Amino acid sequence: MMIEGIDLTLGVEEEYQIINPETRDLDSYVRQFLENGGQFTPYSSLKPELMQSQVEAGSSVCSSVHEVRSEIISMRRQVRKLATEHGMAIASAGTHPFADWSKQTFSAGERYARFLNDMAGVANQLLIFGLHIHVGFGKDPENRDLLIEVGSQLRYFLPHILAVSTSSPFWQGRNTGLKSYRNVILEMVPRTGIPGSFRSFSEYQAFVDLLGQVGTITGADGRPDATMIWWDLRFNPKFGTLEVRIPDACTLVDEAVCVVAMVQLIVVRLLKLHRRNQSWRAYRRHHIVENKWRAMRYGLEDSLIDFGKKTLVPARELMTGGMEKDLENAAELGSLQDVVYIQTILENGTSADRQLSVYRQARDGGADDMEALQAVVDHICRETVLGV
Repeated sequence: MMIEGIDLTLGVEEEYQIINPETRDLDSYVRQFLENGGQFTPYSSLKPELMQSQVEAGSSVCSSVHEVRSEIISMRRQVRKLATEHGMAIASAGTHPFADWSKQTFSAGERYARFLNDMAGVANQLLIFGLHIHVGFGKDPENRDLLIEVGSQLRYFLPHILAVSTSSPFWQGRNTGLKSYRNVILEMVPRTGIPGSFRSFSEYQAFVDLLGQVGTITGADGRPDATMIWWDLRFNPKFGTLEVRIPDACTLVDEAVCVVAMVQLIVVRLLKLHRRNQSWRAYRRHHIVENKWRAMRYGLEDSLIDFGKKTLVPARELMTGGMEKDLENAAELGSLQDVVYIQTILENGTSADRQLSVYRQARDGGADDMEALQAVVDHICRETVLGV
């Protein structure tokens, strides 16, 4: 869709858990998935992740949120079919409630081997699952500075995006007290978390070149490999995309689509400001990190900081404040229904809230701790394929 002279496109990647329905534990089954699945639609593909109990599905390039919904449904349907054929199930959430990271099998390949060597013991714990959203600006080199400008401003909204997508309250069989423990684990790795701001593409490229020159992010071909940067929002000038990586894997299709619609809407807002020679304030990283922690810890249940007003504001209120113009933009984009689904999330809670509710109800009903955690896995599996 053409917005302010930019042909915006969308794409998503979802990371799924492979579940043994008898034990409700993760199962290292991805090799069989790849052998039997391959490319399961003309444009979407299955890919291995670090752990053999993870599988990633990627969409085709989409021109609208409506197309993204169709792609997500298709991806989940096909992965579920493959899983069912092999006696497995799939789940979409940021962490598994009780799986033991020390018992996982790693995927083969030179890139993974190098990653495991570089990250040492930290890599073993990366049993986490996310939703990655790609917003394309086109491959025209003239758009590169705009890509950096919009991305630097978009950083402010990353905690808000996380707050509505939290789905990882459990880790290694315990309630962590956080709504997104996945982000705690991920930030043990270098070049993750909230990125700093860049004033231009050349400044960003100089940073990438420096890391490549010293060998920190050098690919197999000896050239700098920017995909070895895993920020919550990263740039890919080669493809002209922004990639938002902060969301936990969303459990419901509607939640995933809503988060994609939010990201598109924010980008459109920033592009329209740019067209008027205006911009959203590019906040310092330490400001945004403070809000990210609050989103990780509380999700929607507490407050985020409104830095303009210099006060804490209830997260639910902050999400809906000043939405009138955004709703106009959403109507223009054809994503109004997907954007207003945020009201459902605000009313019913995120996947993390529902998981905690299932756990408490099971415990109150007499289940022991493991039985309650298994009930959470069953719940996640049901919601993952709801409407698929």
